[in-house]
Amino acid sequence: MAISSPHCIRNSIVPRVALPRGLNYRCGNFKKTRLQVLACSSVADKGLSFDKRVETLLDSVKWDDKGLAVAIAQNVDTGAILMQGFANREALATSISSRKATFYSRSRKQLWIKGETSSNFINVHDIFLDCDRDSIIYLGKPDGPTCHTGAETCYYSSVSSIVENPQVKKDILAMTTLYSLESTISERKDEIVRKIESKPSWTKKLLLDEKLLCSKVREEADELCRTLENDEEKSRAASEMADVLYHSMVLLALKDVKMEDVLEVLRKRFSKSGIEEKNSR
Repeated sequence: MAISSPHCIRNSIVPRVALPRGLNYRCGNFKKTRLQVLACSSVADKGLSFDKRVETLLDSVKWDDKGLAVAIAQNVDTGAILMQGFANREALATSISSRKATFYSRSRKQLWIKGETSSNFINVHDIFLDCDRDSIIYLGKPDGPTCHTGAETCYYSSVSSIVENPQVKKDILAMTTLYSLESTISERKDEIVRKIESKPSWTKKLLLDEKLLCSKVREEADELCRTLENDEEKSRAASEMADVLYHSMVLLALKDVKMEDVLEVLRKRFSKSGIEEKNSR
């Protein structure tokens, strides 16, 4: 895990401390292993005993008059905003050392670890402070649904839907373009399974004809390559890549593979040489 901030003390290295295995820290473009912890983020493993440099970092956060700052949890693979809470100095330090998203409950006036009752922890991979140093992002991987309602995230009430169709109550998860497309493909697949009559759909046609689908994936991949070989415009390459993504996502839907699974694989390859990774297959 790394904690990132552009305002860290960059040139000081603190003594070795017993940190969780594999726990790394980053400060700007500087990165050290668990044996050399940067001044911006070192925390001893027991009793939240802070190194002086960690105190300096925590002092630099603009805590409000109650000693709190907004803390947002974000999915490291999908980018989805999972939830928002508050953190104090101890909660932030606990998140760094335990790698579990930890917040401060204003109602109970105590720390709480997301998942401590539901087991749906948010496993922290990185922590970011904003430019004003008054809000925090826990970038992590959730073990399950984040919202207490059982929803994937706490953000599923679309303002535009509420304003435009107040009589229709429908939960809509806040999703980026890629995941909105994945959701639509999933809906078409569900319509086929449930034999729901609807208007003709190219997605359904692909889902029902594996041979056609595979031929389209190959065709679109070839057309993408031709944009490079024929030195075509960037817009053309973007268009062909969109076709490759769409048809590949339909194929993934048939294999019950989510884009989040694909992105997780890519993330885990970041620290490994591409040549080494291929040789290990």
